[in-house]
Amino acid sequence: MIRTSSRLLAVVLLAGAVAGCQTDSIDSAFALGNNANGQGDLASRKIAFARKQFAAGNYGLAEKNFRLAVEATPENGEAWLGLAAAYDQLGRFDLSDRAYDRLIKLAGRKPAILNNQGYSYILRGDMDKARRILADAMALAPGNPIIEGNWKLATEG
Repeated sequence: MIRTSSRLLAVVLLAGAVAGCQTDSIDSAFALGNNANGQGDLASRKIAFARKQFAAGNYGLAEKNFRLAVEATPENGEAWLGLAAAYDQLGRFDLSDRAYDRLIKLAGRKPAILNNQGYSYILRGDMDKARRILADAMALAPGNPIIEGNWKLATEG
């Protein structure tokens, strides 16, 4: 379980950077929910706290704070990606699917998003679906070592 949690955290924190996205804020274009009334600042604080909780394995607290960030800034891709990853760790795949769907509608089929979504299917044991999604991620970011690592997990599993 610790290895799986560490692997997902690495995927969340590193996939975007290696794939050409900023995971500190997946991509500046995602931060569409920031506004003058302070909701963006609230979301930023919630995301920072949620990341710490996720890293510490406190997935329930991470989920709560990512969800609050999504509620404050519904077009914030970073919050949606974190929320999906937290749901994955909590085994709430029905909710992670909804979060990934929303994120893809907001940002498109970016390699980092597809990589995390593919990893979600690895966690579920659905290697066929994981391979299909990871193949799309690899086509968008050839040579990405994190996506390739997840591909290896999906093909050996």
